Parts: sequence; structure tokens; C-alpha cells
Amino acid sequence: MLQLGEKIVIVADAFEQNLPIGDYGFLIAYDRNPDNAFDYVIRVPKINRNFFVPSTDVEPEELLIQHEVEMTTREALIDYALATYNEELFHQVMNGELEQDEEEEETAPEILSQADFIKQVNLRAWI
Repeated sequence: MLQLGEKIVIVADAFEQNLPIGDYGFLIAYDRNPDNAFDYVIRVPKINRNFFVPSTDVEPEELLIQHEVEMTTREALIDYALATYNEELFHQVMNGELEQDEEEEETAPEILSQADFIKQVNLRAWI
């Protein structure tokens, strides 16, 4: 749940209220009426209006900035990998670093013998 006074960005217009998508606003109130589809009241200073909006129509500014930073970093890594002909880095960035996680998972599980398994179960049952 967003905090009062938090700076938000309008990302959608679910109820077609002519919201200025992409503009900034501030959360000024919660709509606590359970019969209402709206969650927040926001103030958009650019057009000097208040709007009732559902939670899906707004995102915190910090979250959008963080997402944009991650995308820019990923694009820069791809450009660097292509410029330096680093095929391993390129595949790692494109695949989301899944290869390292799979290698760690393969070595992690230990195979217990039947006697060791029964011993572990009995120890836990005793506790």
C-alpha cells in the first residue's frame, strides 16, 4: 500500500477518466469505501485536479526508476558484450543468469541411504 504524500506516476487509465498517463501526482487520500472500485485519491498538480484511481493505475516513482535503471544496465551489458565479442557474457545476460543457479542446484542435494534417512526421521521425531 502506498503512503500518503508519496510521489506516484500514472501508468494506466482503467476507467477512462482522461487521466494524464505518464504524469506525476501525489497520493492525498485513501478511499476506504468498500463499495467503491477506487483505492486512492491523487492530486495531479500539472492540471490542478484530483482523481479517484484504482491501485492498478498508479505506481510509485521509485519503483519505475528502479525498473528503468535495470533495463538500462541490461542494455548496456548487451552492447558491451556485442562490442567485445564476449559470447559468454551475452548468453548470461540474455538468459538471466540461469546457468549458474542450475549448477549450484545440481551439487546441492545429498543422497542419503535408507538407514541414514530413517535415523534422521527418528532424531526429528524424538525432538
